Amino acid sequence: MTDIIDELTWRGLIALSTDADELRKALDAGPVTLYGGFDPTAAGLHIGNLVLLLTMRRFQLAGHRPIALVGGATGLIGDPSGKSAERVLNSREVVAEWVERIRREVSRFLDFTAAAGGAEIVSNLEWTEPLSALEFLRDIGKHFPVNQMLARESVRARLEAGGISYTEFSYQILQANDYLELHRRHGCTVQLGGSDQWGNLVAGVDLIRRVAGASVHALATPLITKPDGTKYGKTEGGAVWISPDLMSPYAFYQFWLNRSDEEVPGLLRVFTFRSREEIEALEQQIRDSPAARAGQRVLAGDVTTLVHGPAETAQAIAASRALFGQGELAELDEPTLAAALAEIPSTTVRAGPGGDGAELPAIADLMAATGIVPSKSAARRAITEGGAYLNNRRVTAADAQPGPGDLLHGRFLIIRRGKRTVGGVTVDRS
Repeated sequence: MTDIIDELTWRGLIALSTDADELRKALDAGPVTLYGGFDPTAAGLHIGNLVLLLTMRRFQLAGHRPIALVGGATGLIGDPSGKSAERVLNSREVVAEWVERIRREVSRFLDFTAAAGGAEIVSNLEWTEPLSALEFLRDIGKHFPVNQMLARESVRARLEAGGISYTEFSYQILQANDYLELHRRHGCTVQLGGSDQWGNLVAGVDLIRRVAGASVHALATPLITKPDGTKYGKTEGGAVWISPDLMSPYAFYQFWLNRSDEEVPGLLRVFTFRSREEIEALEQQIRDSPAARAGQRVLAGDVTTLVHGPAETAQAIAASRALFGQGELAELDEPTLAAALAEIPSTTVRAGPGGDGAELPAIADLMAATGIVPSKSAARRAITEGGAYLNNRRVTAADAQPGPGDLLHGRFLIIRRGKRTVGGVTVDRS
């Protein structure tokens, strides 16, 4: 059995844990059952959730049994951790829809076969919904000293920021009760979560000790941050989602491909299953030949394959290469090409009379419209100097105009200035 603590340590995936020596002994003694929770407070999961999912997968590969808890109940309440203001409560219908969506997303990362220890997915609505207010107060609430609850970082921060409702104040009790129920039902003895969840994690450890007299464990992964200390998981457009309908595989691939040399080694440890030897070899390549971007290519390829599969990854790589003249644009499928255009400077033009695109603007005009050149005169100059391309074919005439046969999938054009400056055009036929 793999020493999972050593594995997580060198990958930088342990921020906090309860008694480290006892946790190691428990894991060394044989397979344990562990769980991690995912609240449906958004329409899907993002790469912050992916850290937890992949950590659970690492435990499973080391011979342990993971349970993914989807918060059908806690998603109705909202965790105050990391929030400066009260959450807006979503309707039961919305939460139920998101629960099923998250179930599907989680199931892609764990192995549910008996040979692999049989991962499970559960919803805490199963045991929380039947719980009466009296049972909640008498059987669970009495085990929570208010002074300890007030001392939790998530609660203290909210009190300092202006206050917290009893609803969100009670969240830690509900999460602790989840751990107790999974301990009773499945023999669960380890809870995983992000470091911002630490107060909630140890609340469950304390509750099980008080109610069942048992010793269980909690382990928190660090929040993955950029070298400047800011969080990952956010782009200008929002979270880096792992659902293809919320973020295209192409955009997802580009996110990883665009990481800096400084970022890549840590991200390879956290988000890939490459061995230590492979990652150290890539680090050496980054130092020796940074222009080759070998680390970024491996990182983007591995993570996109984990999340979207090899076929979508191949399309994303092909699109990335084709946009810059290293592949055939005509071989890209329409969704991938459309996703690529969404990530580059683009413009939309109306089709000419008849709707067949026979009278499109001149290429120089299109270059200026996308913003890849500062003006039409600069575009004409780029064409004259041999530095302008339409669909990866060099443009030679300053007054050149695209025709219907140039339209990719009947509506797209890719224009480029030099090797690296790319823009897109979408033809509106309405």
